[in-house]
Amino acid sequence: MTITTDAGAQAPAVGPTVLGWFEPGSDDWHAARAQGIGGSEIAAVLGLSPYESRFSLWHRKKGLIAPVEESEEMYWGKEHEPAICRRFARNHPDLDVTPAPTYAHPDRPWQIANPDRHVGPDLLEAKTSRDAEGWGEEGTSQIPVHYRAQCLHYMDVLGARRCWVAVLIAGSEYREYVVDYDEDEARILRDAGARFMDDLARDVRPDIDGHSATYQAVREIPEGLDPIDVEIPTVLRDRFHTAQDAYWAAEDELTACKSELLDAIGTGQRAVCERERVATRTVRSGRTYSLMPARTRRNAR
Repeated sequence: MTITTDAGAQAPAVGPTVLGWFEPGSDDWHAARAQGIGGSEIAAVLGLSPYESRFSLWHRKKGLIAPVEESEEMYWGKEHEPAICRRFARNHPDLDVTPAPTYAHPDRPWQIANPDRHVGPDLLEAKTSRDAEGWGEEGTSQIPVHYRAQCLHYMDVLGARRCWVAVLIAGSEYREYVVDYDEDEARILRDAGARFMDDLARDVRPDIDGHSATYQAVREIPEGLDPIDVEIPTVLRDRFHTAQDAYWAAEDELTACKSELLDAIGTGQRAVCERERVATRTVRSGRTYSLMPARTRRNAR
């Protein structure tokens, strides 16, 4: 495994503030992050998260919608974290791998870091993934962009030079990656985070976008049901009808493509083109259960 080192981070003049030791997902953990931006949230600020949008995060920080409920993916990621970290420590007996608390930057208290482990002066993040999509060659920095943002955010808070990323893919394939600190990228994250916090303070609501998390947030905000008619602008009506027609047409085309694709691969598991995976077929009780595309909305060309 070949690893290259880039320029190191500049450590804060004063060490980061320790906010405490919290169980991820606990009430205390949520409270510690409520007034700032954590590593798993910075990607949403930039519009890079597959799970959260800038709009939904803003409303969550305002207390207008509930905290994110723990999904099965989140639950199993938390359960596997200790085992993944133990495997990393076993692979690197020369490195000192220790637990880490929750931190805040001394000068930017909104910048919250909750790394999985310390590795000497550096960091370790443990991840799980259903498949290898988005994960490049082992030993490189080729990881999903929202995880890269998380690593850079943590390093910026702690003044660390490196963040290791250990991932368990499909429950049995273990890989290691490494992200070295990049000042230019960290500054982009830092500036975006500061603008987001300023928007929170000034009650400047983000624009509605096409992220599924935004739609879920809009659905959750109003309570009750008033049996009244509400007049909307003509332009919004026309946009809605146009989008609805396009959606129905695209849905028909996608269904036709999926049918042809399944017919083309027969009893095969994966559809590939020019050595790139296009979709994966799953089977239950001997019959096709689903056809999952390799690409997601966040990694589409």
